[in-house]
Amino acid sequence: MEEQKNNPLHGKTLEMILVLLVDHYGWEELGDRIRINSFTHNPSIKSSLTFLRKTPWARKKVEDLYLKTFA
Repeated sequence: MEEQKNNPLHGKTLEMILVLLVDHYGWEELGDRIRINSFTHNPSIKSSLTFLRKTPWARKKVEDLYLKTFA
């Protein structure tokens, strides 16, 4: 556990991060900030999580926006 003490995302799930961002920004603004189709075309938590788990660059953008917004 010592190696994780400086990781601000430790203990936070991708789903929790995404839900917080959607609640804060809404799908439309989130899609404007991070241009991925799962945020702009028929968005849902489930489809977005599926895409983000398979696409490291998109996940990094979501995690970075979370840190910028809430940290």
